[in-house]
Amino acid sequence: MKKLVSDEIESLVPYPPGKPIEEVERELGIKGSIKLASNENPLGPSKKAVDAVSKAIKNLHRYPDGGCYYLKEKLGRYHNVKPENLIIGNGSNEIIELVVRTFLQSGEEAVMGNPSFAVYPLVVPAVGGKNILVPLKDLTHDLDAMFDLITEKTKIIFIANPNNPTGTINTKKELDRFVKKLPDDMIIVLDEAYYEFVTSMDFPNSLEYLNKGKNVVILRTFSKIYGLAGLRIGYGIASERLVFYMNKVRQPFNVNSLAQIAAMAALDDKDHLKRSQKNNEEGLEYLFRELASLGLECVPTQANFFLVKAGDGKAIYEALLRQGVIVRPMESYGLGEYIRVTVGLHEENKIFLNAFKEVIGSE
Repeated sequence: MKKLVSDEIESLVPYPPGKPIEEVERELGIKGSIKLASNENPLGPSKKAVDAVSKAIKNLHRYPDGGCYYLKEKLGRYHNVKPENLIIGNGSNEIIELVVRTFLQSGEEAVMGNPSFAVYPLVVPAVGGKNILVPLKDLTHDLDAMFDLITEKTKIIFIANPNNPTGTINTKKELDRFVKKLPDDMIIVLDEAYYEFVTSMDFPNSLEYLNKGKNVVILRTFSKIYGLAGLRIGYGIASERLVFYMNKVRQPFNVNSLAQIAAMAALDDKDHLKRSQKNNEEGLEYLFRELASLGLECVPTQANFFLVKAGDGKAIYEALLRQGVIVRPMESYGLGEYIRVTVGLHEENKIFLNAFKEVIGSE
């Protein structure tokens, strides 16, 4: 009898979705909970995006623009690239999957940090590829160790910068050196989902690698700072050649019309972007200061979330959950002593701190 699925598919552990807040509240008998678990923008989407979506609802009987023509034109001007350098996806997750499905052949390898974004190791085995997991060094991608594990079978290298779940970055100097010595037949996926939150002056300009002819796919998203996570839209910037091949694999009408319209409006709202950045910077400063006063270690971050070394991370997560504060335990990432906390509104940050103090005080 033929096997229903391959051994690679059989061995995969699905990404665990969180329960809806309403269901969590019902199960625990609580109300007014706050969610600081999924790295969302607590300010929500731009009003310009919301208004644009509202006006477009009457056209839902029409298929979306399958080529995202107007969004590519706008993004092209925004990044000073040609529309042909852009591919739009149902979240940047879809671009990750498109890269793997298009370029990775059975038996070839993908090198990635561990822990990093959970989607990378899920999509590679699904096409018969092999994950090469490289432990982080000081909770940051160890580029030297990643380079040492490159073989003739290596096709794709994933680098999340800032890294999720740690919030750490590889500097311009580190990444420049790494990219320069890579063989030309490899594809580097630079996942910059949290790019707009970065404040470090040492952060690399990944578009420079594209301009130098490197096989890079730069990932950006509207899910994080733009607050459009529910509409699922992200994009990749790459050479025309790479985009051409990915479009062969991409499904038609993969990005819905409301997502395209909201993304274009969000790009125009510079004030919302600045408010979101300001809320994040002030929130991180406040949270780090308060947690340091408790003698707790927080991992320096360039994203809108951070890790705090809390002891028994799972127990603290569960205790916070009972108080209506939802964070992310890190046990599944091999970081059981940590919890990951998304920066919220100031009032939400205060609620988290008060609940956290109570939890660690009762242990």
